[in-house]
Amino acid sequence: MGHAHEHHHDHQNLSGRNLLISIVLNILITVAQVIGGIWSGSLALLSDALHNFSDVLSLVISYIANVLVKRKASLKRTFGYKRAEILAAFINASTLVIVAILLIIEAVERFQNPQEIKSNLVIWLSVIAILGNGFSVLLLKGNASDNMNMKSAYLHLLTDMMASVAVLIGGLLMKYYQIWWIDSVLTFAIAVYLIIMGWDLLKNSTKVLLLFTPQSVPIKSIVSDIQNIELVKNVHHVHVWQLNEDEIHLEAHIDFTEDIQLSTFDTILNTIEAIVKEKYHINHINIQPEFGKCDAKDVIVQD
Repeated sequence: MGHAHEHHHDHQNLSGRNLLISIVLNILITVAQVIGGIWSGSLALLSDALHNFSDVLSLVISYIANVLVKRKASLKRTFGYKRAEILAAFINASTLVIVAILLIIEAVERFQNPQEIKSNLVIWLSVIAILGNGFSVLLLKGNASDNMNMKSAYLHLLTDMMASVAVLIGGLLMKYYQIWWIDSVLTFAIAVYLIIMGWDLLKNSTKVLLLFTPQSVPIKSIVSDIQNIELVKNVHHVHVWQLNEDEIHLEAHIDFTEDIQLSTFDTILNTIEAIVKEKYHINHINIQPEFGKCDAKDVIVQD
């Protein structure tokens, strides 16, 4: 257990370092794109700068969450800051969608009044953004698959790299073919892509924050497995929720057929823990034993 705990902290420290590097890179890119967007008159470049600025905010939030989650539990915070990363993922996904809506409004307005744009500056700044965001994407990719917070930061950077590629293509088309309206079309496409990428993460993080039952946990099957254990009469008042990326909790009341001893209950409890961990990947359970108690025996009880 000690080795796994140490590995977890090494993983978090590496994530924190990579986030810091990405923050510095994106601040530099944002400043360059804002100056370049104003100078060239490119809405696509300014929209990419706005997205990059949202990247900076999201990375800072992710970094803070990464630091907080390492803090230990206390009397005032019995769970510690284990939900900090889920909250960060929710905030970051929300900003993705909000930024996208703002970009769509701006793109529609600019499409109606296309303007000539200094394409050379757009091209060079988009190349710089692609290189900077591409490096940041590689830094965070390894941690994005198993951590919602890191995934939210990774998605911000990945979509921004894709946006910069679109801006580069637009800059080339404007330079060689004078297609000025492409700037607005690409901005609109970038915004739609942001909504698609951000919505799923926003939905999943919201479900965790609202204590919804994880999609992978079939409550009816769990109740059936527990009720098949000898001496178990009824399983009711069940709650299942996901605390963070690593922990799924189960809480339930169990009505027994006999007034059993505490040692017998411990044996049954060990059996239940083994079943729910092996079959359903639930690693924290809290069982309230009962015998002949007059209360609601429904699986789900409104508290």
